[in-house]
Amino acid sequence: MRMRFEDQRIRLVNELKLEGITSPVVLNAFAKVPREYYVLPEYRDYAYQNRPLPIKEGQTISQPLMIAIMLQLLDLQPTDIVLEIGTGSGYQSALLAEIVKEVCTVERLETLSLNAQKILRNAGYNNIYFRIGDGYSGWQKAYPPHKEFDKILVSAAAREVPKHLVEQLKTGGKMAIPIGKTGFQILYIVTKTEDGLDIAEAGGCSFVPLVCDDKTLR
Repeated sequence: MRMRFEDQRIRLVNELKLEGITSPVVLNAFAKVPREYYVLPEYRDYAYQNRPLPIKEGQTISQPLMIAIMLQLLDLQPTDIVLEIGTGSGYQSALLAEIVKEVCTVERLETLSLNAQKILRNAGYNNIYFRIGDGYSGWQKAYPPHKEFDKILVSAAAREVPKHLVEQLKTGGKMAIPIGKTGFQILYIVTKTEDGLDIAEAGGCSFVPLVCDDKTLR
């Protein structure tokens, strides 16, 4: 007999604890958000396995542990306004929305964004805002008209830290971003200081590439 999704969710949270996730707010978010809502119907039985899964448009929903690592490293606060690059299915957006004040999420693929918007609104989230467009440009010509963010979370691999995202990061803010070629990257935590950027490595990872439609934005 298949274990109930609720029980599988508890088991996943326990797995994350064993892997070194200690942040109470991150663990609580994973305990609350039903991952089965954000995967394709044919993969719901695998929703709580700690691995990435396919979603529409040839994209993936990230491995829960990888998401948890990024959320923990960002040291998210309840007053934070967060920019997310790569809405995907909306799962990570929901996790963020459980922790922070506002989530502004950008997705290049319209079908993915519209599907995520429907799921997240049906789930009752009213602190998530959406933009369909190029992730390299960040939160431009979008509502709310934020110019800077406390934290930025990039869910696709860039070749370097995008300058437009750095410009939209507050001084003292942190950005989690995978950098490298297709297949394998390094996760970096970028902290913006008065003197520039403090960039620290946080281990290997594997994300789909961050696509830029306009090379002048890099």
